[in-house]
Amino acid sequence: MKWVYLPKKMGCIVGIDYGSKRTGLATTDPHQIIASSLVSLPTNEVLSYLEDYCKVVKVDIFVVGKPIQKDGLPSAIESEIELFVYQLKELFSECSVERYDERFTSKIAAQTLLQTGIKKKQRRDKSILDRISATLLLQSYLDFKSNVL
Repeated sequence: MKWVYLPKKMGCIVGIDYGSKRTGLATTDPHQIIASSLVSLPTNEVLSYLEDYCKVVKVDIFVVGKPIQKDGLPSAIESEIELFVYQLKELFSECSVERYDERFTSKIAAQTLLQTGIKKKQRRDKSILDRISATLLLQSYLDFKSNVL
């Protein structure tokens, strides 16, 4: 009898750039190689959106940004994020939830947006910035993991 190796079907990874008002989401391809922008939502709608999303897409890991100030101390929003992470773990107990340093992602996202050449009026749309930040966070996480493994 010949054995055929069938790799375990991988799910995607969802990156979350949490904000008090709005939260940006990004996702990977099923092979967990490339991060892509998903959506930006009012923060109070994120958990219900993720519930619906996980009914359609297999998710292995949620990566939630960990905002750290220049002096190394946690950002003021950290207590809100910790509550969100707790709720995320409760709702999706079968998924791993990891935190990842998101320092400078918002600044890099703003710079990226500026370099794309889109009009100033469109750059004022903060939801675009949130999605780019989530994508940068997730891609940075993927790059880090590929270098570690």
